[in-house]
Amino acid sequence: METNLVQHIRKFTTLDDQDVASLLRFFEPLSLKKKACLLEEGEICRYNYFVEKGCLRMYYIDDKGTEQTNQFAIENWWLADYMSFDKQTPSPFYIQAIEKSTVYGLEHSKQNQLFEEFPQMERYFLLILQRAYAASQLRMKYMHDFSKEEIYHHIAARFPEFIQRVPQYMLASYLGFTPEYLSEIRKKTS
Repeated sequence: METNLVQHIRKFTTLDDQDVASLLRFFEPLSLKKKACLLEEGEICRYNYFVEKGCLRMYYIDDKGTEQTNQFAIENWWLADYMSFDKQTPSPFYIQAIEKSTVYGLEHSKQNQLFEEFPQMERYFLLILQRAYAASQLRMKYMHDFSKEEIYHHIAARFPEFIQRVPQYMLASYLGFTPEYLSEIRKKTS
């Protein structure tokens, strides 16, 4: 059976059946328990993670000691602290599994070898990173143009299953709300 990772790569580039086994040797499969930590503040992000099954989040702890979620990754999404990954410098972020998850990790030290053996993977990652950056730009626009309620309703309409999967306090943090305010919005719409 073909993995989500292979299917995802094939959506963006050409990958022959005979190349699949050779390509997969670059990726480390990991089974994670709920709340397992893949990266802690101060560590170097050595892996770029593809979510095969489950959900990850990236967050930081602000000067008040509050967790601030800045990104989620569900099935078929990638997640890493790209600055730390690229520069191999300490990260200000944490990456955590928020439910039982299966991920594939691409280690920084293996990435160039992957690109040498499979040049089409450079194009794949270019397309993936462009989409992720565009999504980040759009999120920033929504944060400035929409009211807090509009932001919630927009996300709820586009990703209804995601809204149900993520704990309320994490979703509130991601949206820039308090959990109490998010609860009020949800009560209004039910």
